[in-house]
Amino acid sequence: MAQTWKCAGLRWAAEGPALRWDGGRRSPLPRGKRVAFEVAEGGGRTCGGARGHPCPVRAAVSARSTGARCEECARLDRAHSVAADTIADDPRPYHVYLAWFGPGMVKVGITAEERGAARLLEQGAVCFSWLGLGPLMAARRSEELLRAALRVPDRIPYGDKRAVRSALPGTETERTAELRELHGRAVALPEWPESLRREPCQPVDHSGVFGLTDLPAAVGEVRELVAGGAVCGELVAAAGPDLHLATGRGIVVLDTRLMTGWELIPAGGGGGDGGGLGEISLPVREFKGAGDGSVQDGLF
Repeated sequence: MAQTWKCAGLRWAAEGPALRWDGGRRSPLPRGKRVAFEVAEGGGRTCGGARGHPCPVRAAVSARSTGARCEECARLDRAHSVAADTIADDPRPYHVYLAWFGPGMVKVGITAEERGAARLLEQGAVCFSWLGLGPLMAARRSEELLRAALRVPDRIPYGDKRAVRSALPGTETERTAELRELHGRAVALPEWPESLRREPCQPVDHSGVFGLTDLPAAVGEVRELVAGGAVCGELVAAAGPDLHLATGRGIVVLDTRLMTGWELIPAGGGGGDGGGLGEISLPVREFKGAGDGSVQDGLF
């Protein structure tokens, strides 16, 4: 019987993205890598636990959930989340940042200084710039200030990010123009928290890191994993949690958050009629304008 690997999600590091597995193993994901696995038969998706601890009851979770946690573990995780505004006494310095995902899509956020740009890579930010640095509560106040005064959101839906990745402006100057303009307006606000040090506008462009240059438009995205289903494709780009895989039907996006909690087994892959690129035998939602424009609820 083939060894099963239980997915614990994707993480970004300086050397690039890697899938993590229970037990601490990692699988680096360089561009051009063949991604091929099968979902083990006879099992289901179980809760991934919270705060580094396994779920005590191994609760079943929905195949379409990107959180991969049961209600109790999700509550515990959120209770210790900076983003959920439940921690007020964290002594670490925090960066406030502006992140750009495409034309008209800029968000504000905060991340611990010690994490560097990891949070931006995890979100799939095409470009970003630091805005300020200081205590947690001052960083939070600046988020509220930008939302109220400049109408900058603190969240961009992943679907919106995916939709524009293959049609981004061609030069770094064009991609960072909105960041520079908004950065100038933000640091000039009179209500800026005194304890938050303004940071200069120094945009960082991740398009090359993600592999977005000349990225073909995706034809669809995996809706969920199912027991017995399989994935086989060549990695052409990775942004945030998303893998853009070349298959016989075109580029298909796999959100690796859907893999968490499933037991997977290696697959050799197969060419089939896809010219050696392989296929995905999982439910895939076709994007409008791809193929015949229909939405496919079944398998490829």
